[in-house]
Order: sequence, then structure tokens, then C-alpha cells
Amino acid sequence: MPVAHWIIIAFWLVFIVYWWLSALSAKRSVRGTAWWRHMVIRLAIAALIMISVQIPAIRHALQAALSERTGSLLVQVIGASLVALGISFAIAARVSIGRNWGMPMSRKEDPELVTGGPYAYVRHPIYTSILTALLGSVIGYGVIWLPPLLISLAYFIYSARREEALMCEQFPTQYPAYMQRTKMLLPFVL
Repeated sequence: MPVAHWIIIAFWLVFIVYWWLSALSAKRSVRGTAWWRHMVIRLAIAALIMISVQIPAIRHALQAALSERTGSLLVQVIGASLVALGISFAIAARVSIGRNWGMPMSRKEDPELVTGGPYAYVRHPIYTSILTALLGSVIGYGVIWLPPLLISLAYFIYSARREEALMCEQFPTQYPAYMQRTKMLLPFVL
């Protein structure tokens, strides 16, 4: 296995460990989607990925891509760099939102609207960062990461829209103004 693949896996492991540890200090959720619904959604995403790789055409394409020679060193470095950038910004956004972080579509006790740090550029920098890391994984590791990227993209757009409706309820004057000056996922674009 090329070194870039190990680096990409290491970045994802750092992300998972940090995410789990930082969740321990988040504010208590007072209302929102029940924890079991989040688990069902995640299990459904995992099932969709597993089912997608069982479809003969997809499985054949993935096997062909995995059996091909690994991309050039430059492509691997670009992919690993995107993963590092995405994971770094996800962690920076998580630090910036602090104890206000929660599962998608949950409400926190004594919520605060965070608009600084990465949130000054996009309303959902964690989603943007994870998508960037997934794109880097596709580029630097291989197309095996494509189903998670596509499913995550759809899920994050859905979650972002739901979260924005909840934020407009919680912060009826501040959040609409924040929405006007920032983009949802891509700075200056979307």
C-alpha cells in the first residue's frame, strides 16, 4: 500500500478520535431528533454504501479501479493534502463552535450563534471540510471513497437545510442576516 494511503487513513483516524473525544464536552441537547434516529440514519448510509458496492456494474468499476496501478505520486500528494486540509478545517470549525456542537438537527441548552472563525466564511464548515477530505480520499486513495462522498454530499445538503430552518426559529433576526452574508457550503459559490 502506498504511503499516501496510510497517511489518508491516519488523518481519518485522527478525525474520528478527536470527534469522539470532543463530543464528550458538548452541551446537553434539549430538543431535536432522538439519538436513535441519528443512528438509524448512519446505519442506512452504511447500508446504502454496502448495497451500492454489491451492484454488479458498481462493483466491477470499483474492482477495476482498485486493481489498476495507483495514481502518480503527485495525485496521491494532492489527495492526501486535501484530506489534511479538510480534517484540519473540520477540527478548527469544531473548536470554533465549542460546546454548541451537536448532532445534526439537534437543539442545545443555552444555544449561541457562532459566526466567527470558519463560520465567517460558510454556514456549515464542518460539512464542507468533511466533503473536502472525502474528495481528497477519492483522489489520493481511489474510487472506493466515491460512494461515501456522494451519499455524504446528499445527506449534508439535507441536514444543512433542516438545521437552517431550526436556526431561523432559534435566532429569528440574527440567522437570516447571517445567511445573507455567507454561503451554505462553498465560500462565494453555494
